[in-house]
This record gives sequence, structure tokens and C-alpha cells, in this order.
Amino acid sequence: MLGIDWYLALSAILFCIGMIGVLIRKNAIVIFMCVELMLNAVNLSLISFSSHYGNIDGQILVFFALAVAAAEAVVGLAIIIAIFRNNLSVDISRVNLLRW
Repeated sequence: MLGIDWYLALSAILFCIGMIGVLIRKNAIVIFMCVELMLNAVNLSLISFSSHYGNIDGQILVFFALAVAAAEAVVGLAIIIAIFRNNLSVDISRVNLLRW
């Protein structure tokens, strides 16, 4: 059986990949997927700690975090579709929402 350190290392790697993707990429859909990857990395660490300490509170928190992530996915994709309809692109560098 794997120890908690392996799960936390995987969680840290996934979070770093997501953070680098958010900072480097310019496509809104890819940025959105990287944010979801970061959220899943945090969920993995919560589940790891919950399993390690034998407490179910972390698993309950992950359940609510996944429900919020589903709602966030719906709202985020709706915003991306609205931006695409106006600009015909999902490139973040071309989006200027503060123009007159």
C-alpha cells in the first residue's frame, strides 16, 4: 500500500502543472482545464489526508468541492462561449472587456 507522501507528491505535481498551464497558456479553454486540474489536485490531497487520519470530514468536503466545481464549469463555459461569440476567438490576449 502506498503511503500518504506519494499521494501528496502526485497532488503537488498536478497542482504545479495546472498552475504553470494557467500562467503560460493563452487559450481560455486550456486555462479553464488547468484550473480544474488544480482543483482536482487539492481534492486528491484532501482525500489522502482523510484516508490517512481515518476521518470522513475530508471526503465530505471533497463532495461539496466537486458540486461547486460542476457549477463553476457551467458558468465558466457559458462565459467562454459568450466571449467566443463576440470575438470569434478564445484567445485571452485578444479579449478586451473594458473597452467602450
